[in-house]
Amino acid sequence: MNLKERTAKGILWGGIGSAAQQLLGLCFGIFLSRLLAPADYGMIGALTIFAAMAGTLAESGFILAIVNKREAHHTDYNAVFWFSLTMGLLLYGVLWWCAPLIARFYRAPELTPLARLLFLSFFCGSVSAAPVAFYFRNLMVKERTQIQVTALVLSNVVGLTCACCGLGVWSLAIQTVLYSGANMVLNWARSSWRPTWLLSGPRPGETLRLHIDALRLMLPFSSRVLLTALFNQVNNNIFAPLLGRFYSMPIVGHYTQGNKWTIMGYSTILGMINSVGQPVLREASADRERLQQVFHKLMRFTAFVSLPLMIGLGATAHELIVLALTQKWLPCVAVMQILCIWGACLPLSTLYANLMNSLGHPNVYMWNTMALGLTQIGALMLTHAYGLQVMLCVNVGINVAWLLVWQHFAHKHAGIRLRDVVRDVAPYAAMTAVAIGAGVWFTKGVMGAEVLQGASQTALLCLSLGLKVVVSAGLYLLLAWWLGSKVLRESWRYIRTKHL
Repeated sequence: MNLKERTAKGILWGGIGSAAQQLLGLCFGIFLSRLLAPADYGMIGALTIFAAMAGTLAESGFILAIVNKREAHHTDYNAVFWFSLTMGLLLYGVLWWCAPLIARFYRAPELTPLARLLFLSFFCGSVSAAPVAFYFRNLMVKERTQIQVTALVLSNVVGLTCACCGLGVWSLAIQTVLYSGANMVLNWARSSWRPTWLLSGPRPGETLRLHIDALRLMLPFSSRVLLTALFNQVNNNIFAPLLGRFYSMPIVGHYTQGNKWTIMGYSTILGMINSVGQPVLREASADRERLQQVFHKLMRFTAFVSLPLMIGLGATAHELIVLALTQKWLPCVAVMQILCIWGACLPLSTLYANLMNSLGHPNVYMWNTMALGLTQIGALMLTHAYGLQVMLCVNVGINVAWLLVWQHFAHKHAGIRLRDVVRDVAPYAAMTAVAIGAGVWFTKGVMGAEVLQGASQTALLCLSLGLKVVVSAGLYLLLAWWLGSKVLRESWRYIRTKHL
């Protein structure tokens, strides 16, 4: 297949995989949330940042470094495998020892054994680093999708069973570890690549040196990716530890649950973009004009999907939370609505980041992300006394405004002009505003009818949710077709004529 066909297939399977994972996570999450308390989710949320940071350190940016190489050889994959495995073991040992200190930080002694179990999840991920790099570099999105969906089903069934047996927060920890473990086993089972011993061959010393040289050659790129990824983890997970320190575990749980629903939305788009973004942009990077065309096409597709999906998710937050999770999770609604604005813009900034990496400028990605992270941390420390919603609004505002910073570097290194990006995004932003605004207005009119006054709350919520989705989605697609959206027409044509 040529680059266009591989990109389309990668986007399609990335979308299918992400959508399937979010749908499965939603279905199982509804049952789990009804069985568990906000404090249970709060304890897991408070520990997530430590596992995420350790997982990032274990991989150390070498997956993207392999993807970005013009040619990748067995030695490269082998060196990454042994490095990630060693780092994973060392980091798990450190965090096992630090678990009591983490529990003391949150003033919750019961976190010590929970943390020691949960941290196994990042170790399983470190073992999978090399085969994941192999799948990613070769655009084997279909295989990765099948592996992730299988692992998700298995882990959620076990987690739900544990919750039904009364294991409480332990069911969430078991679910998380089992998901990583199943991914690890299936990644190795389906990968055609296998590691070799570092000292293999007739000259063990020379073999070891080749592996060290392979890591050293990738280090300038991977080190920048590592620092960037660490700050990304801080940016994405900083709220939970701050809330756990300054507020309470139930508040952390409400934030975690609202954020979880938002992640379900934007992860679908990120799955499509991340599965092909950097590999495709890297292949087009030798021709600047072609690179610009590919970038603008990806930008239009991202805006076409991201804006209506995330803003629409925020518009239906009240109905979704009350229907799925019951009234005890009602504080999640405001959290979810605020975060959906950030979720609509996150795929756009991710595309900019992929562009910088594909051009061999991970330093731009690194310093940009570090500056954003430090700005966010400073803002959060200044606003935490004003409550969760103020902290969230400030954080979202900073992230949205930072798109202009990304655009500056895109223009500097790739000649991407702001007015062209605005032309890519603005039509879909306008259609989103019109469609969702009309859906909300129409629903309010119908819900105010006297004939519905005697209906139950559940029936009214279901009707409100259905009307918002049908009216908004239908009007959005109608406007896109009427205005001649190339993204919509090409996507429909591809789905009709190609086989998965």
